[in-house]
Amino acid sequence: MVARMTDLPTGPIVLHASGYGTPLVMLHGLGADHTFWDFAAPLADSFRLVSYDLPGHGATPAPAEPYGVEDLSQQLADLFRAQHIGRAHVAGISLGGLVAQHFAAHFPALVDRLVLIDTIPRYTAEMRAMFTARAAAARSRGVAALVDDLLPIWFSEAALREDGPAVRQVRATLARSNDEGYALACEALASADLLAEAPRIVARTLVVWGSDDAPSFVEAAHWLAATIPNARPAAIPGTRHASVLERPDLALPILREFLNAE
Repeated sequence: MVARMTDLPTGPIVLHASGYGTPLVMLHGLGADHTFWDFAAPLADSFRLVSYDLPGHGATPAPAEPYGVEDLSQQLADLFRAQHIGRAHVAGISLGGLVAQHFAAHFPALVDRLVLIDTIPRYTAEMRAMFTARAAAARSRGVAALVDDLLPIWFSEAALREDGPAVRQVRATLARSNDEGYALACEALASADLLAEAPRIVARTLVVWGSDDAPSFVEAAHWLAATIPNARPAAIPGTRHASVLERPDLALPILREFLNAE
């Protein structure tokens, strides 16, 4: 039984689904919502794409008390049961990638193939302190006030100069974030420690990262690819933390090839 700090309900959560085939459940990152995955719509010709808003994001209410990544993993398992999803591919970016790691390690029968994008098993002490400070800033100033500082984490300088649809989408999503929901998610990330989970993952795994992401994420991607028993790496050149969103032209063929491979 997975240890839980709080009970995260499935009731308020709305699943967004399209396409046909093996389900591909997609978990967004901190400050995003299910629309992050709009870029993946072309995959609906081969997979049933399923996404939802994590607690305190999008239309899903913020919990009344703190939670951990393991709680989000258990909530996902509860959603699988409630929606009769027997087995699926699971993809997660950043915060969603931590949830996906824990889920694959603790609920292996539910995961066919696993995609971990721009994620990490445990943050450095410096980054844990940063998330604690960011949670305080979200509560005191609001997430909207942090957007200009957050966008360079997500996107390369070239993407920010171009200010294309992906950048505008993330800017708008962050600006309307639930401040307490964002803060609680920051605290969940600060407390996460999944270093022991990676060797337990049995699903075939694709580890994706932006080549210009923060060094700790690049190092984590190499570590995950080397530590998960059946994993392969894929870097997306010239991108930062939202690699697949910044370059879907590169990301979608990589995802499609991995998910369709025999």
